[in-house]
Amino acid sequence: MRTHIFAPSQLLRRLLTTDRGPLESTAAPVLIVPGLRDSGPEHWQSRWQARHPSFRRVLQRDWTSRDLDAWSRTVADAVRAQDAPPIVAAHSFGCLAVVRAAVIHGADVRAALLVAPPDPDRLGVGPLVPHERLPFPSTLVASTDDPWMKLVKAGALATAWGSRLVAYRNAGHVNADSGFGDWPDGLRLLHEIESGSRHSRAKGGTRLAFAT
Repeated sequence: MRTHIFAPSQLLRRLLTTDRGPLESTAAPVLIVPGLRDSGPEHWQSRWQARHPSFRRVLQRDWTSRDLDAWSRTVADAVRAQDAPPIVAAHSFGCLAVVRAAVIHGADVRAALLVAPPDPDRLGVGPLVPHERLPFPSTLVASTDDPWMKLVKAGALATAWGSRLVAYRNAGHVNADSGFGDWPDGLRLLHEIESGSRHSRAKGGTRLAFAT
């Protein structure tokens, strides 16, 4: 597992393609999976969807419920409704739902960006979260001061899931309150995952080693 740590000030200095960008040309659909209470209009997930109309959003029946199995079944249904295995961009509780949807309910995810998953034990869903290598390329984004997940535990989950770990210094829960509006760096990570998934499938499932 390779870990990269960025300071928030670096976000504005990184060389990125943010205007529509290469994701517009991908053949794979992109599925947005918000966390508890959905993502408001200033959240990077909502901004991405507004900027990229082709992106689709998973809609939960109850945004306040912590019923992880119900959430994961909704995610699995949304994945199956796509024309092809999607690239998933999940945040917070949505990350746990994506992992369970793929491992337990057989959702065919092409690749996943798992941003700021919360501590499953803290939310009382620990036994429901698989701790095995995911059958697709994934990147787990964490923060050194996320109030919902200690970085060391995020690293343990990344190891268990076979995810690349990208850590930000003092980035909170990696949401609008933390200053992550358009989050162009996240779009770059999403594109890297999409590129990696194409390479992986072309090689018969061999995982791509990501590096900056």
